[in-house]
Amino acid sequence: MIERRPFNSLGGANHGWLNAKHHFSFAEYYDPARVHFGNLRVWNDDEIAPETGFPPHPHKNMEIITYVRKGAITHEDSLGNRGRTEAGDVQVMSAGTGIRHAEYNLEKETTTLFQIWILPTKDGGAPSWGAKPFPKGDRSGKFTALASGFPEDKDALPIRTDARVLGATLKKGEVIDYPLGAARKGYLVPAVGAIEVNGVRIDHRDGAAISDEAALKIKALEDAEVVLVDAA
Repeated sequence: MIERRPFNSLGGANHGWLNAKHHFSFAEYYDPARVHFGNLRVWNDDEIAPETGFPPHPHKNMEIITYVRKGAITHEDSLGNRGRTEAGDVQVMSAGTGIRHAEYNLEKETTTLFQIWILPTKDGGAPSWGAKPFPKGDRSGKFTALASGFPEDKDALPIRTDARVLGATLKKGEVIDYPLGAARKGYLVPAVGAIEVNGVRIDHRDGAAISDEAALKIKALEDAEVVLVDAA
């Protein structure tokens, strides 16, 4: 089963400095049919205006993955971490027992990103933060694990959950396969371009909620950049 969630059907709010679209219930947006998808809890599509951002605020017991599509985001937290994550890079924050952080767009251009929250396998644990570049050329024509709770994904940023976040870039007409497994859930968004997933068209920034599909065949209808969460 593949449920297409068109971009224009997503919840969201435009705060001026932040234009956010929500694939799942978040903040003032609530849809009882879109509260979570397995252990995937949040997928926000954010546009952050230049020289603005999220002031310090707390998180607890959540794995938070930020996939930067354009521009850059600068992170600061209560552990003393500070880092700039730019387009093509990914950052992960394991909130654990609790952490305060801020995210600022200190650039001269709008920053666009996906922020993905996944429930941890168990609560607690020391909070942590990390970031890593993932050059798009290295994921051409194949999925690369960007963040993962599986030990075999040695090059991915670690997360404390039964899930992985993957990225791929495809040329028009290119096809890739992914063995999801019928017992797993997948949530896929094309950051760029239009694709087909098992014959279902998914356009730029649409969501695809995937269940009871043992394998995925993804065809690029245009040059595309795809992000997939393989969730429990």
